[in-house]
Amino acid sequence: MRLAETVTFGGGTLDRAAELRGTDLDAALRQGSRAQTILTWRGKPLVAEGALAPLIRLPMDHPVLDGARRIFLGREEDGQLIFAHDISRWEPDVGDAPGVIDTFSDPTEQRHPALEAGVFAELRRIMTVLTADDAALAATARALSGWHDIHGFCARCGAASNITQAGWQRLCPACGAHHFPRTDPVVIMLITHGNSVLLGRSPGWPEGMYSLLAGFVEPGETLEAAVRREVWEETHVEVGEVSYLASQPWPFPASLMMGMRGTARTTEIQIDPVEIEDAVWITREELMDAFAGQHAFLMPAREGAIAQFLLRNWLADNLE
Repeated sequence: MRLAETVTFGGGTLDRAAELRGTDLDAALRQGSRAQTILTWRGKPLVAEGALAPLIRLPMDHPVLDGARRIFLGREEDGQLIFAHDISRWEPDVGDAPGVIDTFSDPTEQRHPALEAGVFAELRRIMTVLTADDAALAATARALSGWHDIHGFCARCGAASNITQAGWQRLCPACGAHHFPRTDPVVIMLITHGNSVLLGRSPGWPEGMYSLLAGFVEPGETLEAAVRREVWEETHVEVGEVSYLASQPWPFPASLMMGMRGTARTTEIQIDPVEIEDAVWITREELMDAFAGQHAFLMPAREGAIAQFLLRNWLADNLE
């Protein structure tokens, strides 16, 4: 697909500089290497207030970083090293809305008293106003931080593990096991039949929101087989030819969305209510109305998600 790498989180230019992960980065910083860091709190990046909301970069000696978990992200085009620090141990006053933090549509913003500017904002809400480089940095930082949050102990022996390789590995001091960040492959399917596309919705989504069907790839399964299985399980629609279109890192918490295209052999829908709440065939004309906000009930997938990216390119006939 010609436009594959224009998907949100997919167009950054960061050099991950893996060769530096096992080196003494503290020594490099003491010797004057140029470096800055971005800051996260419970998955939310620190961004400037305003319409464009760029990531705020802090100097490596900023006092708010004391005791924060540090991860080396890589080297930017100008040669500057870039890190991410996580201060999720900070407990702000979240007021009356603690239950919406890190949810599908978290509107809350948090301000740290030690920072002169900036707010912590939900990445899913601001991802489309970030530059491609900022979006990629924020997504990488969120995915790695989330992995460390739930992998503090060795999966082999249960002992507490230590962060190594500048945040890209955990090492068990008891049994010597090495643990690496994991990404879960997910297929998300543009299933078409003639002039129509198959859309579904999950319970709990905003009213009227429909998206492409999606599901995790199971062990021992190809992407093509996963597409056919997931569509059949959720709707009983049979899928024939399947092809790959594009991918999107999706750090909520740790997925790689594999955008696939499939041609339906059947059109009758029988939903599995355990899997989804509803599924419908929508024509191109109806989808255009939905994107224009003029459809009777349909609201398309959120902007920035690969589902909307694929649907827009299907409408524009840009999938080749």
